[in-house]
Amino acid sequence: QVQLVESGGGLVQAGGSLRLSCAASGRTFSSYAMGWFRQAPGKEREFVGGINWSGSSTYVVNSVKGRFTISRDNAKNTVYLQMNNLKPEDTAVYYCATGPQATARGAGMDYWGQGTQVTVSS
Repeated sequence: QVQLVESGGGLVQAGGSLRLSCAASGRTFSSYAMGWFRQAPGKEREFVGGINWSGSSTYVVNSVKGRFTISRDNAKNTVYLQMNNLKPEDTAVYYCATGPQATARGAGMDYWGQGTQVTVSS
């Protein structure tokens, strides 16, 4: 069992930056790929990006490419989502997820955090 806790969300003006953190419990964290997802009001949850177990490979979707980066620190059992040049359309609840079969492309997620709200004002 893995427990995930996101933090770092908040209210920011367009063009600003936030760094989300996802702290994981469990000794197997460092062997799992991790993913970030988001869900805007009235919309389905969408995949934002992911990172492999070692941090050597990352992937983000086109809508955030060049603005969002993902990293991890396995010694701290934490994965990060650095968000720069935020836009109002980035407003959503952001979730991290993982699982034994997780991939950096967002598949195989069994464990989810509770989410953290990101609001970008125009």
